[in-house]
Amino acid sequence: MDVILFLVFAILAVACAINVVVQTHPISSALSLVGVMCSLAVLYLLLGAEFIAAAQVIVYAGAIMVLFVFVIMLLNAGAEVRKGRSVMAQTLGAPLLVALLGLMAYFVQRLFPRGDSVRFGGFTGGSALDIGRALFTTYLLPFEVTSILILIAIIGAVVLARKELE
Repeated sequence: MDVILFLVFAILAVACAINVVVQTHPISSALSLVGVMCSLAVLYLLLGAEFIAAAQVIVYAGAIMVLFVFVIMLLNAGAEVRKGRSVMAQTLGAPLLVALLGLMAYFVQRLFPRGDSVRFGGFTGGSALDIGRALFTTYLLPFEVTSILILIAIIGAVVLARKELE
């Protein structure tokens, strides 16, 4: 049953991720990103990391996506205008993509030795105590730098939107 759930939500996450890139309207892309985040939360649950799954839904699918939608609305971004594709991109795009994926698969198999397989529910580092300890000791500086970068991005969006209105 775990393998079936994993496959269903992994395929859903990949489909939503592709939809993020394919969509022309930014709000539709943001909603597809919510689908990716929720699918990842279910995958975390399957691995036994309940706290990480809850944080994924609350922080990323909730707060960050509300921020994204707010910035999109603030910038008044409309649908993307599609332009004609070049003949070279149409003819060489798919074969080069297949070649790139094959090359990446070859190097991943060659460079990384086969390790232990993942056991569903076997992860023990997903409790609130473990996450809190790691976040506020080992990863305190990256955590604070990320918050500053998000603040800078919000200020930049407000500045860009204000210039457009004037």
